[in-house]
Amino acid sequence: MNFVERAVSAICQLLLWVSTSVIFVILVGNTTLRYATGTSLQWANEVPELLFPWLVMSGVVLAAQHGAHITTSFLMDKLSGSARRIWGVFGWSVVTVLYATLTWATWRMLDIVHDEKSPILQVPGSVTYGCVMTGMGLLSLLALISAIRAWRTDPDTPLSTEPAPVHW
Repeated sequence: MNFVERAVSAICQLLLWVSTSVIFVILVGNTTLRYATGTSLQWANEVPELLFPWLVMSGVVLAAQHGAHITTSFLMDKLSGSARRIWGVFGWSVVTVLYATLTWATWRMLDIVHDEKSPILQVPGSVTYGCVMTGMGLLSLLALISAIRAWRTDPDTPLSTEPAPVHW
């Protein structure tokens, strides 16, 4: 499981760095060109719009992986041993199924949105939807890992004051 988590993290970090860098370079270059010559590149507005969803979904997945989303843990804090384990497995299983459902629903929409093209570069709309689908699939995978981790946790182990080894 640690290998999968590290791979997800590496992919998302790479996407974050690449998309942020490309967006920055294009926007700075186009702004400089506009002020220096009074003209701009037609496609320079479209590329950041296409890359921004990839940046956002990468950030969402990384935030989930690092536990940076808002959580409500008061119920888990009140439960004891095996009840906490059962509830953890149940909760993470529900989250896994919900994200998997969103992944499947997005997959089914790819054919529909593929015909929509960006105005200048003619990039299919399925590229952006593919980003959402990939992000939801990764979130589902991370929730499944959390469910497995909850199952493997010894029910008699007291809750620690350190961050839980779950993904959000």
